[in-house]
Order: sequence, then structure tokens, then C-alpha cells
Amino acid sequence: MTSEPFVIERTYDAPVERVWEAITSKEQMKQWYFDTPDFKAESGAAFHFYGIGPKGERFKHLCKVTEVEENRKLTYSWRYEGFKGDSLVSFELFPEGDKTRLKLTHAGLETFPQDNASFKKENFVMGWTQLIGTSLREFVEKA
Repeated sequence: MTSEPFVIERTYDAPVERVWEAITSKEQMKQWYFDTPDFKAESGAAFHFYGIGPKGERFKHLCKVTEVEENRKLTYSWRYEGFKGDSLVSFELFPEGDKTRLKLTHAGLETFPQDNASFKKENFVMGWTQLIGTSLREFVEKA
């Protein structure tokens, strides 16, 4: 069992403030990420959302914000209702002129039941690549 976190980095043609708003506003998150009705970018704030697995199964994600540094870093725990395992998702933002580099780290994937294909690392790789590489990019770079 490897403990290597999944890391993805992308640079967007958008200022840090725009990307920060996209990852911390529940109204904006609903447009590119998930519907997180109880999300607050405040340390200690718990929230949940539903996601669909590779076979169409519905998973309730249970999360709690652990770190907030405005325009720099957002970290929250990530687990699934009814399954063992705890992980940590971290969004780090780096201004690069009028662009923003985002580094997403999802650590602890190996703590999820590895006998369940839905929790295989390759599914997280596909999901985050779509979310960070396509959905968020299109959202923050739109006119």
C-alpha cells in the first residue's frame, strides 16, 4: 500500500483572487465542482456533497475545513459516509504575473477500501484531472 499523495498542478489565465473565489464560494463551486450547500471557507466548518462513482453509484462525501489562508491555501478532510478511510485535499495558489498556478494535493487515498474499485487511485486521477484540468480552467478563464 503506497502512501504517495496524488498531486496535480495547472496554471490558469486568471488572477489569484478569481481562482480563490472559484474554490471557496459555494455558488461558484456548484458551477464547476460539486453542490456544497453547507460549505464555508472557515477553519472547522463541516460540509458534505454527493458524487457519482465510476459505476454510477452515489457517494456522500463528508469534509471539514482544516486550513484557510486567503488567496493562498484551502485544505479540508475528505471521507465517505459508510466507508473507512480519511484523506486530505489541499488547494495551494501561486500568483505568476496575471496568471495563477494551482497545486492540488490529495493525500491519504490508500486509507480507502482498496477492494472497492471506486476508491482506486486511477479514479481519483481521472476525477481531479477533469475537475482541475478542464472544469475549473474553463470556469475561471471564461470572459
